Amino acid sequence: MTQEILILFYSPGGTTAEMANIIARGVEEVDGVQARLRTVPPVSPTSEQTTANIPEAGPLYASLDDLVECDGLILGCPTHFGNMPAAMKFFIDNTSALWMGGKLAGKPAAVFSASSSMHGGQESTLLTMMLPLLHHGMLIVGLPYTETELFNTKTGGSPYGATRLTDDLEATPLSADEHKLCLAIGRRVASTAKKLSQ
Repeated sequence: MTQEILILFYSPGGTTAEMANIIARGVEEVDGVQARLRTVPPVSPTSEQTTANIPEAGPLYASLDDLVECDGLILGCPTHFGNMPAAMKFFIDNTSALWMGGKLAGKPAAVFSASSSMHGGQESTLLTMMLPLLHHGMLIVGLPYTETELFNTKTGGSPYGATRLTDDLEATPLSADEHKLCLAIGRRVASTAKKLSQ
């Protein structure tokens, strides 16, 4: 039976979307596991404004069913003041029914992020993204130093999850280390989900 890893991300500038696609390739390097890419709508400062149910481009918006149906979760978003952006927090804040039913408990989860400066809060963003996942009873999967790129990277990469450093997608392509660590976090969550199902 094929297992699915949900890669749920928010990417207003395209940076975390690029990471999500590479992470999906890492997930699908594991036999019998496939990736499901989903995003979340932006939060409007005007309370009357609504967003269409289907985005104009890119992956579909996530639903609570995506979380229930997945065998593992990889959550990603840019760093906003050292924390996750409001759009992702709003989505997660609406998962209380799943929490009450223990629907995510025991599933593996990982996080990824990007920022435009080296000390822009990547690691604090990763850590704050983990907190609601821990409340849901999910099993956090990180990047151990057996992933040797962590020793060498001069750009993104953290034991807490995959990260990226860029302020311009075209001028600053994903580094080789960042690319390898994105693949690695996808493989690790997929492999963990597979082992937990045995």
